[in-house]
Amino acid sequence: MFEEGGAMKVRDIMSGTIHACSPDTNLAEAAMMMWDGDCGVIPVVKEGNQAAGMITDRDICIAVATRNRRAEEIRVGDVIGPQLFSCSPDDDVRIALRLLGERKVRRLPVVNEKRELVGILSFNDIILEAKEAKGRKGAPSYEEILNALKAVCGHRFTAVAA
Repeated sequence: MFEEGGAMKVRDIMSGTIHACSPDTNLAEAAMMMWDGDCGVIPVVKEGNQAAGMITDRDICIAVATRNRRAEEIRVGDVIGPQLFSCSPDDDVRIALRLLGERKVRRLPVVNEKRELVGILSFNDIILEAKEAKGRKGAPSYEEILNALKAVCGHRFTAVAA
């Protein structure tokens, strides 16, 4: 894994084996990929394995429910947002953890210097490698992880009373 006492890098804990779809994939196919892979998110890549975005099971549900169209008729590229938040395999995990919290996302695509998709970093990956922060360096503390997760779970919008 990583050298004891050294900073934990994203490459040390990311999931490297991933399935991706293209912006032209329809939502039914993307949902089937999630079902087959037992996951709730699929990275979206353009030609040359260039990271273009992420599509979640929630994105699919909302798109189908709000567009009055069948999942087979809606393209992934019509649903994903224009911004892609990502990290590098060489990033310190603490920096990636901060980005997860700031952007309110549970997973980040990991891209190389050419913006090619090389993996995914999730809260699960970080939590499974965490150590208690009793003077040990390298992995984020449970407190750091919990603070980032609290930021992700916070409401994005303020509810308006009726």
